[in-house]
Amino acid sequence: MAVHRHPSRPRVARRVASSIGTFALVAVSLAAVAFVLPAGLGFQRYVITGGSMSGTYDKGSVVFERTVPAADLEVGDVITYQPPAASGVTTLVTHRVIGIKHDAQGRQVLRTQGDANPDPDPWRFSLTAPEQPVVAFSVPYVGRALIALADRDTRMLVIGVPAALVALLSLGQLVAALRSRPDPALGGRVRTA
Repeated sequence: MAVHRHPSRPRVARRVASSIGTFALVAVSLAAVAFVLPAGLGFQRYVITGGSMSGTYDKGSVVFERTVPAADLEVGDVITYQPPAASGVTTLVTHRVIGIKHDAQGRQVLRTQGDANPDPDPWRFSLTAPEQPVVAFSVPYVGRALIALADRDTRMLVIGVPAALVALLSLGQLVAALRSRPDPALGGRVRTA
């Protein structure tokens, strides 16, 4: 007569937990490589947080930019820059270059516009650095997670829940280890009740 043994529940739970842990480790490793590799290849990355470039780069897209000499900029390039202080805009802007002229001193004067905006940006500006990042490619939707993580409550949830689960699993393992420890009062046997 063959005896069929069913795996015990703790063994199945360990396998499931191990599989989930392995999957999470692989996912985090792939995400880390995906964000570290472009930087190692000379790209800068920016998350699109507004809608002014919708249709080309939607909110939540991550744009990867390669630095080029400012003198090599062309009409049609999409750049990320800090608007002039007088504009009142305090965040970086990713817009398309729609005009390049030169002032009396020979400096480039740029005009930009968001692809989804009906009008050009109300400012003209000159770059202060000799080089400027220009969008090379983008990955849609990936930045949505980064935008969400900018919210304190979301960050607490994303970090706090896994931390609490790890703490509970560790506590469970500690209790199991203490229960299976030999008891000198029982002559070295394991307490069963």
